[in-house]
Amino acid sequence: MIKYPMRRWLDESHTTFGLGRSPDGGIDEPMRLRRVDMAKAPTKIEHSRRPNLKQEAAQYVRDMIFSASVRPRERLDQDQIAEDLGISRLPVREALITLEAEGLVESVARRGSFVAALSPQDIIDHYEMYGLLSGMAAARAAASAPPGTLKSIADVAARMRTTTEPREHDALNYDFHQAINKAGSSGRLRAVLRMLSRSMPSHFFEHNLEWEWQERALSEHDLIVAALRAGDGRAASEAVAQHFRHTGAQAVRMMESAGFWAEE
Repeated sequence: MIKYPMRRWLDESHTTFGLGRSPDGGIDEPMRLRRVDMAKAPTKIEHSRRPNLKQEAAQYVRDMIFSASVRPRERLDQDQIAEDLGISRLPVREALITLEAEGLVESVARRGSFVAALSPQDIIDHYEMYGLLSGMAAARAAASAPPGTLKSIADVAARMRTTTEPREHDALNYDFHQAINKAGSSGRLRAVLRMLSRSMPSHFFEHNLEWEWQERALSEHDLIVAALRAGDGRAASEAVAQHFRHTGAQAVRMMESAGFWAEE
């Protein structure tokens, strides 16, 4: 039975992942995960106290893929995933069906489920689509968001410049984009953004320690804030789209560095 490298990393770091949720019950930005200190957590978590098991299993496999713990066309061991998470195979099977619909997993009759043959262009296109739709929300937020909401968005951007903790950067980055999406999108647009966000890496600042990239990301946040405060919907939309275009390119570099497309 395969022992996934990602699980070893989790064991060594004494943390586990739980799903982060937005205030309205959805995820409007690349999904943020909550780390639990295993020293303070119960030794065995009852299922009734855990998030939706299918969602938990799906996020676990997404993180395996984006951390390059598994590679394109590699078979996913359902028994091992279930053992790693301490759950039955049923939610794992359901999770893999969900991931197949997202294009991250391919199922082959009588053979099992495999990591999809994702290409760098697939990742870039995904971020491009997300950026265009989030840009729509930003344009509407620039036109109609109340001053208090815009101030909150600006405050989050400012706080990102004062912290050096990668996990806090990820949390604030989530808050920044989620606030823009919520301020300017309809229920339908939020639902599509939520769907797209699930197939994105969860720990972007934690896994990207390049100073130049981080500074550019923060500078792009400043441009978004300036456009929102100026009430310039077109500039806000273009700034958000460009930001995610750059983030998609960085996601590809991150996955390449982790060896996702390495030759076997």
